[in-house]
Amino acid sequence: MTDAPDIPIRVRPEIAALPPYKQGRQAGSDAFKLSSNENPFDPLPGVVEALQSTTAVNRYPDASAARLRERLAARFGVGPDEVHIGAGSVSILAQLVQATAGPGDEVIYAWRSFEAYPWLAIVAGAKGVQVPLTEDARHDLPAMAAAITDRTRAVIVCSPNNPTGPIVTQAEFDAFVAQVPADVLVMLDEAYSEFVTDPEAVDGARVLASGAHPNVVVLRTFSKAFGLAGLRVGYAIGHRRILDAARSTSIPLSVTAQAEVAAIASLDAEADLLARVAEIAERRDRLADALRETGWRVPAAQGNFVWLPAGDETLSVGQAFDDAGLIVRPFAGDGIRISVGEEAAVQRIVAVAASVIDDLPAGHRGIQASVTR
Repeated sequence: MTDAPDIPIRVRPEIAALPPYKQGRQAGSDAFKLSSNENPFDPLPGVVEALQSTTAVNRYPDASAARLRERLAARFGVGPDEVHIGAGSVSILAQLVQATAGPGDEVIYAWRSFEAYPWLAIVAGAKGVQVPLTEDARHDLPAMAAAITDRTRAVIVCSPNNPTGPIVTQAEFDAFVAQVPADVLVMLDEAYSEFVTDPEAVDGARVLASGAHPNVVVLRTFSKAFGLAGLRVGYAIGHRRILDAARSTSIPLSVTAQAEVAAIASLDAEADLLARVAEIAERRDRLADALRETGWRVPAAQGNFVWLPAGDETLSVGQAFDDAGLIVRPFAGDGIRISVGEEAAVQRIVAVAASVIDDLPAGHRGIQASVTR
């Protein structure tokens, strides 16, 4: 245990050294918040009405979120016990890592990917094994397969990858999972699946329907496409006994009744919600194309965000966006993730991106090779 002088108790050294999770910065009333991949649309009226009808906050919720589980089970063609609901998909990722990995074990994931992955392993007492992305910001699945050892207990695959944007294809995932030992958990994190327009993308529902790989669990969320980020509700689909292990490590009653009814109401309004998703995807594609026209090397964007590989200049470029009233998400030393928000922000984003690219050093990795300086 650590004897760090600024901590009044003994804390595990790896936890003492672990920085707390920092969410995307909030924005003032005169700025666009593009830092947290939130849906810019307000909830649909039917969702608001469902929330207003759920006022019995003096009572505990249904710990299993049975109505939502049954609804999702019917959608995916599985039994209710093959669905698990959590306070956001990241909470279920944490449960699964804690259920499978401990001291001496390893959890493999691509890097850079979702910033929570490293601490999921550390909190469980396991070692996170980071496999670098390819030059075009994609998962290097052959390298991830090669990284598996007899200490590997879980692998996380994020498609589309947050924060860089590219998908894993179905063919790539199928080839990868065939190389993973059958007793190693594969978590397919599809938090942004509804925004995907690439027909080659892996589809977790298709993987599950095949029944060929019971060690695969698919995770999705209502936070992004369905616009319920503030209510914290996500879900996992997979083998009943694997999800039982997650349920055993979960904090009881963490999914509120309000979150459950809002998720069900969102499913009822899915046609309207997916029309909004299509609008965001079209805006994303326009934004990515416009950024490329300025000279930025923007990876294939399939979530509700785009990525600027600003490298060592990330913080200074991020400050330029901040100064323009655009609150983006800089990852020091790597790049900047820009959420696709309101239409009114698009041209301002492009203008700032164009204004800073000339300040990048010659040969910078964030500049397209075809751009002359």
